[in-house]
Amino acid sequence: MVSKNEAPKRKPQASAYKDKSKPADIRLSNINAAKAVSDAIRTSLGPRGMDKMIQAGNGEVTITNDGATILKQMNVLHPAAKMLVELSRAQDIEAGDGTTSVVVVAGALLEACEKLLQMGMHPTAISDAFERCAEKAVEILNDMSIPVEIGDHESLVKSASTSLNSKVVSQYSGLLAPLAVDAVLKVSDPSRNDVVDLKDIKCIRSLGGTIEDTELVEGLVFTQRAAGTNGPKRLEKVRIGLIQFCISPPKTDMDHSVIVSDYAAMDRVLKQEREYILNIVKQIKKSGCNVLLVQKSILRDAISDLAQHFLDKIKVMVVKDIEREDIEFVCKTLNCRPIASLDHFVAENLVSADLAEEVPSGTNKFVKIMGIQNPGKTVSVVLRGSNKLVLEEVDRSLHDALCVVRCLVRNRRLIAGGGAPEIEMALQLANYAQTLVGVDAYCFRAFAEALEVIPSTLAENAGLNPISTVTELRNRHAQGEKNAGINVRKGAITDILTENVVQPLLVSISAITLSTETVRSILKIDDIVNTIN
Repeated sequence: MVSKNEAPKRKPQASAYKDKSKPADIRLSNINAAKAVSDAIRTSLGPRGMDKMIQAGNGEVTITNDGATILKQMNVLHPAAKMLVELSRAQDIEAGDGTTSVVVVAGALLEACEKLLQMGMHPTAISDAFERCAEKAVEILNDMSIPVEIGDHESLVKSASTSLNSKVVSQYSGLLAPLAVDAVLKVSDPSRNDVVDLKDIKCIRSLGGTIEDTELVEGLVFTQRAAGTNGPKRLEKVRIGLIQFCISPPKTDMDHSVIVSDYAAMDRVLKQEREYILNIVKQIKKSGCNVLLVQKSILRDAISDLAQHFLDKIKVMVVKDIEREDIEFVCKTLNCRPIASLDHFVAENLVSADLAEEVPSGTNKFVKIMGIQNPGKTVSVVLRGSNKLVLEEVDRSLHDALCVVRCLVRNRRLIAGGGAPEIEMALQLANYAQTLVGVDAYCFRAFAEALEVIPSTLAENAGLNPISTVTELRNRHAQGEKNAGINVRKGAITDILTENVVQPLLVSISAITLSTETVRSILKIDDIVNTIN
């Protein structure tokens, strides 16, 4: 019998101790680490963004405000912060531009998640709601976009200029933007649904001169100078041969030594070498070739001094030591196949061109081949700059501009820039949130507020008051001005389309979807487990 005053004995529960606070702590730690990465590059967003000076361990310095470059070289240790570095890289591969924006948006979404988690919402519920938010945001972007034709050269140049405006080389956007458009249009393939492979655009850095000397070359440019001192430096109506064999005495594969005991044998060896090389040179002359391109050889010299002497005599221009990875580009440009043995070195396998000449460029000399008879869809760009830092930044900036034009070729729609699409998405998502109930309503509202980080940061970096600027921008959009954005140059809100600040739709869609995916991944992590090895 149990007396009334005695409490009934409880059965001891055999459940293991469960630490409820650990997943929350891990989640908070991940969010804070990722936010720290986002805050680090937030100041470099937009045309008035600051540049970062990156110092490598070996003392090399890089100056840039390209998000992907900054994060790639940043020493990030926290695994969640590394996810933001990967996010920036994914945006660079997918769209090529918007690498800073995508990380800033991800940081703002994580901040929104933190507030929602503090309200007691479940991470999975927030994650699923954010997925629906992203889908709705992409719909809004598609409704805002304007179709563009590939033949509309001006619109393509405008979007390339917008991409260049936030770079160190922004004052040269008038030169680099049309150059990027021309390069992409030359290599795009209409038969394959306008597929653009940026490997078909070869950027060659040449130290010396200014950025204004940068040029687009329809033909082939080699970074090497012509081999031989007495060889021809300029030839017209040329026949080009690309060879993968060496014009030098054969060597054994292994380290064998040949011992020559007397002078007669020595003479015989030299005579044999001379005859061997002479035979190859005669075959070259017989085929009518007068420009010889030679692949770099690892085991022995591609061309011996004796061979070079003979080739100079028969007036053949030689470009040697062409890297193995460049052979594919050379073949595509010349529309030819490399010749692997002397037996195939015949006139049918040669390529005709109008001109081959050695031209000085800055501190070194280049070989240019122009007027190729049946050229492939490739193009070369010779970048010039007064120092190494400027050259590297021009290369990165031009890559972004090329990617923007490639985006427009793939998805032919434009939207306004200057924070206009973000504020429009925020406004429409907030209105849509009022029609929802429960967790979704809170999540949609938080997602909408997070998107305002882009116009707010743009205003902040331009030295404007972020609160009043974003409030006015929101007001203008509420009145139906879809394309109202922050005009950084005038420091006011204007119709951004008339200012020619446009960007490809693909860049914004990619930024929203990729940042949401990353945030959802970070949200669902509730523990970090270390492995043994």
